[in-house]
Amino acid sequence: MIDASHSLALIAVMALVTALLRFLPFLLFPEGKHAPRVITYLSGVLPSAVIGMLVVYCLKDVQPLAAPHGLPELIAVAAVAWSYVWKRNTLLSVLGGTVVYMLLVQVVF
Repeated sequence: MIDASHSLALIAVMALVTALLRFLPFLLFPEGKHAPRVITYLSGVLPSAVIGMLVVYCLKDVQPLAAPHGLPELIAVAAVAWSYVWKRNTLLSVLGGTVVYMLLVQVVF
């Protein structure tokens, strides 16, 4: 069993690592110093790559040959795309798509 001091030590280490990861870019690239070209390139490319990997991960277990043939996922993806085009709000799109998917899975299919 884990005692309280062990739990506090774990929390302290996690807080320290989190703070370090948050402050590290500001320490490595101060305001007057330009970031290397590779960092600038990655900052433009990685967001799209991460979204693509998340889409693949979310849809990897869809079985089009078994009922409901991936319809909840397809409808939820369409809802996310439509709401993003409509409002240009990523958070709203993700939350809306999640709600649509959960309603479809829990109520409809």
